[in-house]
Amino acid sequence: MIDAVFLTHTAAPSGAELATLRLLTALRAGGAVRASALLTEDGPLVGLLRARDIPVTVQRNDFDSRSLTIAGSGPLRLITGAGELVRLGRAVGDTLRRANADVVVAQSTKALLIGAVAARRAGIPLVWQVHDRVCADYFGAVLAFALRVLGRWAARGVVANSRATLSTLSIRRRPALVAYPGIEDAPPVGRAPQRPAEAVRIVMVGRLTPWKGQDVLLRALARMTHRPAAVTLVGGTFFDEEDYRDDLERLAAELPIPVEFTGHVSDPVPYLADADIAVHCSVTAEPFGQVVVEAMRAECAVIAAAAGGPVEIVQPEVNGLLVPPGDPAALAAALDRLAADPALRTRLAAAAAERSRDFGITATAAAVTRLLETVTGRKAVRAP
Repeated sequence: MIDAVFLTHTAAPSGAELATLRLLTALRAGGAVRASALLTEDGPLVGLLRARDIPVTVQRNDFDSRSLTIAGSGPLRLITGAGELVRLGRAVGDTLRRANADVVVAQSTKALLIGAVAARRAGIPLVWQVHDRVCADYFGAVLAFALRVLGRWAARGVVANSRATLSTLSIRRRPALVAYPGIEDAPPVGRAPQRPAEAVRIVMVGRLTPWKGQDVLLRALARMTHRPAAVTLVGGTFFDEEDYRDDLERLAAELPIPVEFTGHVSDPVPYLADADIAVHCSVTAEPFGQVVVEAMRAECAVIAAAAGGPVEIVQPEVNGLLVPPGDPAALAAALDRLAADPALRTRLAAAAAERSRDFGITATAAAVTRLLETVTGRKAVRAP
């Protein structure tokens, strides 16, 4: 059996962290990997892990990764931040050693910084599980380059959440694989048939943040000919983005359509099951797009932005529609087309539900297990 510790810097229950929760659950159910979590802050994710009987350690600290950026930090703060990082990494390494870990899996770029020090301290390999595209449009050119170099130097293996993400990395001959963030088995969603044009309901699920593009959806709604009966924006704000929600509410107030803001919800399935059309419209390339798969499983007719991971999920005109990112006019045209054609929505939704079965968590866990075997040189044998 392999003892794997999954290291993350945040305890907020956002997409990557919930994907990790599902992965750890599946790995432990498989019985060949003894998976646990180590978080460098306390928060809601700790309770979610413990509710699934996943061992979790909280390594409290005062490290602020922003101190390692040149912008906003003077030389003294930069040196101090580097010292804080090394101290935290050594402390995490000591924790890994006491836990007899065979491998540490960094779950974010901040976790990669900490894990690079911790893995050397503990004398174990580091795997980087990459949930974000490491490129200039997300991190900036300098930081993206530095992360690619660090990942190539420190990580003995890489797990990427899509081919789009893997293509942004510099891995050379390191073991690497694409393991999509799998969804868990669930009973079929009981839902009514697609509604007529005048009664259509639209839903968008995702954190309220500018790059997710909720404003693009609201601007598209204003251009539609076949106005929907209602629109629901499911998602909260986590990282000081409350001002963006205020902007969205002002845009929504100008529409002749009721728009509901739910805030953060632990389970978006009821909202997806009640919608006819689900929209994904991130303005920059999505690393994967878990909400797209969740909407497909709920038998929504899906429209997604044609960049990054969703291109690997949605087959245009077969199980969904793709539109250029950040284009309200193109999104409005796609929405009008679906709103006016219940038969098309029904056909796409049925094919989408079938497609969603290709993204199960069991296959994801099996792929990650194989990579951990390669990196550690140990056979992940199920415990008797």
